[in-house]
Amino acid sequence: MTEIIDSIGTWLMNYGILGLFFVSFTESSFFPIPPDVLMIPMGIANPDKALLYALVTTVGSVLGALLGWYIGKKVGRPVLRYFISEERILKVEHYFQKYGAMAILIAGFTPIPYKVFTIFSGVSNVKISKLLFWSVVGRGLRFFLEAAIIIALGDKAKPFIEENFGMLTGLVGITAVAAYVVYLLVSRKRA
Repeated sequence: MTEIIDSIGTWLMNYGILGLFFVSFTESSFFPIPPDVLMIPMGIANPDKALLYALVTTVGSVLGALLGWYIGKKVGRPVLRYFISEERILKVEHYFQKYGAMAILIAGFTPIPYKVFTIFSGVSNVKISKLLFWSVVGRGLRFFLEAAIIIALGDKAKPFIEENFGMLTGLVGITAVAAYVVYLLVSRKRA
């Protein structure tokens, strides 16, 4: 599978920024290849453009999240019924509506498949403004952090990201969840 992803990534890299935008857009709604596969080598090859690549990747990913939301809104529930019971869909939907912003933020920042959350945001009727805001924050943090690592480490960025990025984003995700829980607890005490 890695060979297939690498060959598709190499093919899309021939299209430069357009290929990067395409992969970023489609990965947020249905495509299995993450945009990092293109953004990181492109950034290493042209470190002076790493921030531009991060911007293109973020914009493409956020716009693709709208397509994921639309897919979820129009066909998500019927498709989900083939895989899980309506009771489970309702339960997940309840939690997603309650904590949807945090779920979108964490999925946008971490290696969790983002498309699952954009589609479920449509199923759960998450407001588009909320989806867009938290997608910009989560995806922007992720891709601009990768760009900063590329600028700082140059050729050593790829192995560093491959070895450490999952752990780093996981730690940031856990910290964000903990901060959100503390916020909720403090808010409830005041109310």
